[in-house]
Amino acid sequence: MTMWRGKHPLILASQSRARQTLLANASIPFDAVPAEIDERAVQENSGLSAPGEIATLLARAKASLVSSNHPGRYVLGADQTLALGSRLFNKPSGRAEAAAQLRLLAGNTHELHAAVAVARDGKVVFADVGVARMSMRRLGDDAIEDYLDQAGEAVTTSVGAYQLEGLGVHLFDRIEGDHFTIMGLPLLPLLAFLRGENLLNA
Repeated sequence: MTMWRGKHPLILASQSRARQTLLANASIPFDAVPAEIDERAVQENSGLSAPGEIATLLARAKASLVSSNHPGRYVLGADQTLALGSRLFNKPSGRAEAAAQLRLLAGNTHELHAAVAVARDGKVVFADVGVARMSMRRLGDDAIEDYLDQAGEAVTTSVGAYQLEGLGVHLFDRIEGDHFTIMGLPLLPLLAFLRGENLLNA
C-alpha cells in the first residue's frame, strides 16, 4: 500500500541514506538524483551567515537544479547546518578534524538547522526549515578517541562527526527538537505540503 497519488515518484536530490529511509518509511516513492553543486561555493557567494538561511539556500539550490532537468516532476532538496553559537561546522575531512569538532561540541549545546525545499520546472514551490538543540555531554580525550575507534569512517559522513541513529546517541545528555529535523528532513511540514498538492491520500 502507498499513500502516494502522484503520476510519477518524487525526486530526492540527495544521496543521504537517512533522508531516503525517512521517505521510504513514510511510503513515499522516490527516485534519488543527487544535485551536483559546490555547496561551500554557493554558501560563500551568498554572503549569508545565519545557519537557517544557509540551509534553506542550499536546499532550494539543490531542488531547483535537479528540477530544471526533470520537467513536470516534483523535486525535493534538503540541507542541514550545525552551529555552535556563531560558528558553523562542515563535515570533518578525517579523524583528526572529527576529534577537533567533538572537543568543541562536548559540554555545549549546538543547533541543527534542517531545511527542505520542493521545486517543479525549476521553480521552488515550497520551503521550510526546522531547528533542534543538541546538548552534548562532557567528553575527555579518551572518551572521544574510544568513540572514534568504534564509529570508524562514519564520523566523516555527518557534520559534527556523529549520527544520532547510531553510536552518536551516546554523546548526548539532552535533545530538544523534532526527530525528523535531527535526521535532516523536516518531514511533517513536507507531508502537509504534499497533501495540499493532492500528492498524498488525506
